[in-house]
Amino acid sequence: MAGSSAAQRINTVVLVHGGFVDGSGWRGVYDILKNDGFSVSVVQNPTISLQGDAAVTRLAIDEQTGPVVLVGHSYGGAVITEAGTHPKVERLVYITAFAPDEGESVNTLLAKSPPGAPAPPILPPKGGYLFLDKSKFADSFAGDVDSKTAEFMAISQAPWGTDALGGLITEPAWRAKPSWYLLVTDDKMIPIALQRLMCERAGSKTMEVPGSHAIYVSNPRAVATIIETAADAELAVH
Repeated sequence: MAGSSAAQRINTVVLVHGGFVDGSGWRGVYDILKNDGFSVSVVQNPTISLQGDAAVTRLAIDEQTGPVVLVGHSYGGAVITEAGTHPKVERLVYITAFAPDEGESVNTLLAKSPPGAPAPPILPPKGGYLFLDKSKFADSFAGDVDSKTAEFMAISQAPWGTDALGGLITEPAWRAKPSWYLLVTDDKMIPIALQRLMCERAGSKTMEVPGSHAIYVSNPRAVATIIETAADAELAVH
């Protein structure tokens, strides 16, 4: 019936990491969601190309037996935007993430950052891969993470392919599926103004917290909360 609503928890969550890191950073979020009764899968992106990462994410979605809440952090937002058209995906959650439109990439979105916004300390590419300056990693990426963990993240960072940074979205999933967005006010990798631009354009429901780009590590409870909110949401039935 038009105008009615239906609430049915989606019990399956697929987590997609961003650039320079791997899926292990989701551990705190994973533990909370598992404790709260969710089935959780963690994608390990090769981070060589956007299409490659979307393909690996679709493989993870294929394995699920029911509807999925698909979650992406940072560059992982571009991945879920591309892979989220999968028929099992019902809801999208962006964690201070890129949400490109058709024909956009992470690179083109970074170019929309407002003047004076902090610039990510990405070093010039080597052999088709990008890295963050290790000496600036903690301040830019993980400012509210304990120093030992932040140092390890810097030392163990994953190479990020230039084809991932420049990969263009073909069909943005957020145009057809409901989305949520965790705005992180102190993020120095994706300025809050750019976060707002993307989530408003996508029509995402939002929550806002202080914290660094590594909010999924420093405040897994806030991240789990918005995921569970999406999973439990009442959606209009037409």
